[in-house]
Amino acid sequence: MAIEDLRKEIDRLDAELVELLNARANVVIEVGKLKNEAHTPVYVPAREKEVFDKITRENKGPLPAKTLCAIWRELMSGSFRLERPLRIAYLGPQGSFSHTAAMLKFGQSVEYEAVPDIRAIFDEVGKDHCDLGLVPIENSAGGGVRESLDSFIDTNVMICGEIHMAIHHNLLANCGLDEIEKVYSQPEVVAQCRNWLSTTLRDKQIISVASTAKAAEMAAKEPRAAAIASTVAADIYGLKVICADVEDVGNNVTRFLVISTEDALPTGDDKTIVLFSTAHKTGALVDVLSMFKEYGINMTNIGSRPNKKREWEYYFFVDLLGHKDDENVKKALEIVRQHCLQLSVLGSFPRSTTKL
Repeated sequence: MAIEDLRKEIDRLDAELVELLNARANVVIEVGKLKNEAHTPVYVPAREKEVFDKITRENKGPLPAKTLCAIWRELMSGSFRLERPLRIAYLGPQGSFSHTAAMLKFGQSVEYEAVPDIRAIFDEVGKDHCDLGLVPIENSAGGGVRESLDSFIDTNVMICGEIHMAIHHNLLANCGLDEIEKVYSQPEVVAQCRNWLSTTLRDKQIISVASTAKAAEMAAKEPRAAAIASTVAADIYGLKVICADVEDVGNNVTRFLVISTEDALPTGDDKTIVLFSTAHKTGALVDVLSMFKEYGINMTNIGSRPNKKREWEYYFFVDLLGHKDDENVKKALEIVRQHCLQLSVLGSFPRSTTKL
């Protein structure tokens, strides 16, 4: 066939796709009406996972499954708008890594609210000003994000999802490398670039700010200032990439948690995060952890934060494979409570198996 004939076939298929997508949208509108009548959430993590798993399973190529999932993610974003526009809080300003992760997860058709610090994300969700929030919880190079961990201790929001996003840091400025006098960035990002900074900019002033996007915004206003941020932030704030990929560890991934006022239904491939403090007795922490092992529960992560009200007491965060309603997880948690001063299930949600 000639190229003109092939293009006509593409145009014909495009017309069919538009018709089918709008037929799908009409069904979505009906689903939205039923959800509104029943006062059920617009975003259902278990259903999202079911759709993506089905798309991946039924894909016969030649398009990669990743491409189809990206298309369907935007379809679902548009569906949210048709049902009821979702409002999602993230650590701003525009152009932060949190903003990028939120858009990769929820698409272009939802509403986003940039807030000045991580605690504000929890407050916006807890007060029902936003449907969902996206918070960074840990980085593969820099470890846990303290402000997020502390906010889980102090608030009652739930976790309903997680995202893994590859992170690349860049030195941005509108002057030469040798002209830079100060560098702005977020504290965890500075930690992820510490070796590079100590080698390349060891005599420069490093200033911590709330987010990488805020750093870029400030650097754009000062002639001899730089920021460590994303290339998206460089485009938004009119900065040049002076040095690319300045992170100390090349395989740099940040895990974000999606927070809501409730967690997710079981999918068969879930994760649960619990928060607890142990009783004051020898071996209490070991007793707790051994219970999870006894019931065949794999712990994928454990972290701690100090109790701000009592010296030398700690809160522990543990990631478990399984849903809180799974029989083995439920039984283990019942016994674990006996060894804890406090235990809270922060949420069960579909396990992320891919990087955005």
